[in-house]
Amino acid sequence: MNLPIIDDSNEPALSPDVIPVGCAVTVRVPASSANLGPGYDSLGLALAHYDDLTVTRTESGLTFEVTGEGADQVPQDASHQVVKAMQTAWKAVGLLELPGLHIKAHNRIPHSRGMGSSASAIVAGVTAANGLLPEELRLDDDAVLQICSGMEGHPDNVAPSLYGQLVVSYGEDGGWHCLPIAAHERVLPVVAIPDYEVPTKIARGLIPETVPHREAAINSGRAALLTQAISTYPDFLLPATSDLLHQPYRAVAMKPSAALVSALRGQGYAAVISGAGPTVMVLANGKEERVSVLDAIERLTGTPGISKYESSPISWRVLPVDIDTEGVMLTHEE
Repeated sequence: MNLPIIDDSNEPALSPDVIPVGCAVTVRVPASSANLGPGYDSLGLALAHYDDLTVTRTESGLTFEVTGEGADQVPQDASHQVVKAMQTAWKAVGLLELPGLHIKAHNRIPHSRGMGSSASAIVAGVTAANGLLPEELRLDDDAVLQICSGMEGHPDNVAPSLYGQLVVSYGEDGGWHCLPIAAHERVLPVVAIPDYEVPTKIARGLIPETVPHREAAINSGRAALLTQAISTYPDFLLPATSDLLHQPYRAVAMKPSAALVSALRGQGYAAVISGAGPTVMVLANGKEERVSVLDAIERLTGTPGISKYESSPISWRVLPVDIDTEGVMLTHEE
């Protein structure tokens, strides 16, 4: 679709005064896990692990209060991902000048770990910007999806953060499309988050330009099976999460995580690399299995090959998380 970007046209730009001083919104946006084994760049799952953002229109300037994950690392100026996302959304409706803003953020989604922190920031910024606009100027849901996906480069993380649940995404006719699918109540994720990072650019660079046709065909079948396993038949989660397309090639950049996935799958658990890694996610089939998964991870993360990264000890943070069913939530503050 063609977004209404008007800065290169003769249309008059909107004044920042269309957003009254004192107007404020709060956004809660879920983390996401993409790929899910065979669903490379097409499947994503929303996780009930959230970043919170409050944006207030001020007289002038740009000020921040940032706490939580990465608080001492993220920029606190116009290069902040949330601010860039807000500017992109406003540009689409003709608001080209950044109004005065105070941004208060509490981040729980770890950065560079494969849980969609970048996508969540984009979704939070675009949603906040849209919510601050007068109702007659707001972007529709499809425009929001296009903007978020365009900034991220693909929709597999932004779509679940926008809509919740399991989301199948695809590109067609120059735009992005997605289909949210309700997950079965027995599908209960567990994430094991290591304290080392693997930048997405490095992980993506390890994927070869071509793969054997046989492996692509196998992955295609497993990805189709996975949509049914998560939505309707969780007994098939283990075979449905088998992957030949990206995880084997990326293993060299995250050996402890790859070893943990292999060990868990060897014990019958549906373990995958979350997104581009290095977080490991297990899709447990029911509450009893989730307890067993937590016990297995506790044992395995103390074993050689999983407890160290490049000779340095690794600390693993293990969290049982639910599947988010609502997607991003916006509240207008009084």
